[in-house]
Amino acid sequence: MRISVSAGYWSAGPPPGVQELFEAADRAGVDQIWTAEAYGSDAWTPLAWWGSRTTRIKLGTAVSQLSARPPVTLAMTAMTMDHLTQGRVLLGIGTSNPQVVEGWYGQSYPRPLERTREYIDIVRRVIARREPVSYDGKHYRLPLTGEHTTGLGKPLRSILHPYRTEIPVYLGAEGPKNVALAAEIADGWNVIFFSPAMNDFYAAALAEGFARPGARHTSETFDVVGGPLAIIEDDDLERAADRVRPMLALYIGGMGARGVNFHHEVFVRMGYEAEARKIQDLYLAGDKRSAIAAVPTRLVEDVALIGPWAKIADEIQRWKQTVLTTFAVHGDPRQLGRIAALVR
Repeated sequence: MRISVSAGYWSAGPPPGVQELFEAADRAGVDQIWTAEAYGSDAWTPLAWWGSRTTRIKLGTAVSQLSARPPVTLAMTAMTMDHLTQGRVLLGIGTSNPQVVEGWYGQSYPRPLERTREYIDIVRRVIARREPVSYDGKHYRLPLTGEHTTGLGKPLRSILHPYRTEIPVYLGAEGPKNVALAAEIADGWNVIFFSPAMNDFYAAALAEGFARPGARHTSETFDVVGGPLAIIEDDDLERAADRVRPMLALYIGGMGARGVNFHHEVFVRMGYEAEARKIQDLYLAGDKRSAIAAVPTRLVEDVALIGPWAKIADEIQRWKQTVLTTFAVHGDPRQLGRIAALVR
C-alpha cells in the first residue's frame, strides 16, 4: 500500500512546519503529498513553493476546485508544474459546495456531475495536445460563440508541449454517484471522510463506475487515497477525541447549508443521523462549543485512530483491508516513520 500525507489548506496564514513536512515525507519514501484550497489560500502555489524542496514524491491537489479555474487554465497550470517536477503532478479536482461556488466564485452550482465530466474531458484534451481544442458541451464551449462575443475565437492548441500527454486525474467525491463517476472517468479518488465500516458501500459505488462502458480503470489499477481523519496517540481516549471533535463539528455542522452539506450526509449514511442533525442544529444556531461537545467518541473512532499506541496498531489493520490503495496519514510528522511501518 502506498502512503500519502496532506498539507491541507491555510486558515489565517501559512501553517507552521509545512516545509519540514514536505522534506520529511520526501526523505521518508512517502509516495504522495497533497495540498488543498477552500476560499483563502490556493492549492497550487504552496504545492509549487514547498514542492520545489522535494526530489521524488508525487505532488497533488486535493482538491483544485473546479469553479476556481476554467478547464484550460487548470490544464495550463498542471502542464507547467508537470514540467517543473519532471512528471510528478497528481491532478486532484473537486466541485466544492454551493455556498463556495455561488458565494465565492459567483458561478452556478447545479448539475455538478455533468459539469465535472465535461471539465475533465477538456482538461485531458488540452494536455494531450493532439489537435486544437474545440468543445460543444452543455456547460463549456470552446471557442465561445454567441451574440455577446466578437466571433473571432478559434480552436487553439497549447504552445507548451506536455511533459506527459496524460496527467493522472483524481476526483474528490463523497456521495455514491460522484464516487461511481470517479471510478468511471478518473484515475483515482480522494476520500475526505472514510471509515472501514463504510467499505462495502464504497466498494459497490466504485464497482458501478468500473462496470460502465469506457471506464478507464479496474479496481486493480485505480488509486483510492484516504485514511483516518487523524492519528493521535494518547492514553487518555477522551483527550485524544477532543482534538478531533472541532473539525468534525465544523464539517458536519457548518461546511454547507442545511440540506446541501455533503459532509453531513456522509455521517448520516454512516448511521449517525440523529447525532449529525443535533451537531448541525447547534452549529448553525451559533453554538459551536455545544456542537463540538455533541460529537460522540464512537463517531470519532469510526473515522480516526485515537488512543494508546497498541489500540492504534490493532485498529489500523481494519483500514488496510478496505478499498484504500494509498493510506493517507494525518498525524504528527514526527510519527511518520512509525506509522508508515505499521501500514507497510
